[in-house]
Amino acid sequence: MKKRLVKLFATAFILLPSLRGLAQGTAGHFSTKDSITRGKYTLVIINDQPDFDTTTRQRMIDAFFTVYPQEAKRFNDQTLQRVVFFIDPLYKGVAETGNGVARYNPAWLKSHPEDIDVVTHEVMHIVQDYHQGHNPGWLTEGIADYVRYVYGVNNLNGHWTLPDYNPAQNYTNAYRVTARFLLWLEKNYNKDLVDKLDAAMRAGTYQPGLWVRLTGRTVDELWSDYGKNPSLELTYK
Repeated sequence: MKKRLVKLFATAFILLPSLRGLAQGTAGHFSTKDSITRGKYTLVIINDQPDFDTTTRQRMIDAFFTVYPQEAKRFNDQTLQRVVFFIDPLYKGVAETGNGVARYNPAWLKSHPEDIDVVTHEVMHIVQDYHQGHNPGWLTEGIADYVRYVYGVNNLNGHWTLPDYNPAQNYTNAYRVTARFLLWLEKNYNKDLVDKLDAAMRAGTYQPGLWVRLTGRTVDELWSDYGKNPSLELTYK
């Protein structure tokens, strides 16, 4: 999403406070903790915002239990079975994720109540679990936004779309720009490309040469091809 461009790329690895500290409430006063289990997955919600909208809370829960199992099934069936959502009024970004904890800014969600698929993006960082090797941040975030496009539950109402190609872009722009590029590559070069890239990054075996092995072209050559014919039919849920 546009506002999230201010974040550091490696959001999958941000060191967040310990769960014990979260449970005590960083605001020093109001804090609630609830746990919901559906099937093999458990979502713990720690909320430090007294007036956090209950409808938004429920929609986030429903989104998690809709998209996280799909992400896990496709990309990483060994992903964490217990995930924490921390509603943190002291956090001034949009959202960030690390160590199985996704932190959300309640002010953002209050002013953008339809941006429920921020959940879809953030929990994909938990599924990614990239802790080895030298993985490019632009690709980490591009895959997460690719997943938001494919599995999102409310992108249309949230006015979240992938941008049309323009020559000023580069694949290293990350997020939505890279996500659209990945969709185009799946259609035109290798339908399993994102799965292969994701697996290599999690295994710590990603190297720039992987693009050549999977497509026959370097990533720069692929971007050049994309710029010559970037048309792509997109649909949103």
